[in-house]
Amino acid sequence: MSKGLSLWFAISSIVLLSAAAMTISTNAIIAVVLGVLSIFNMGWGFIIKARRRRN
Repeated sequence: MSKGLSLWFAISSIVLLSAAAMTISTNAIIAVVLGVLSIFNMGWGFIIKARRRRN
């Protein structure tokens, strides 16, 4: 995986987790949704990394 793409996944995961942390006190449902999205984002990054390594 290129450095730019890995940086993108790292920053987007941090932003999603930070947003989830900020919304915990106001709306738990949105916080859970953002947490799930961040987990999917990290998983998608690992999937892309594995596919690029295989090719």
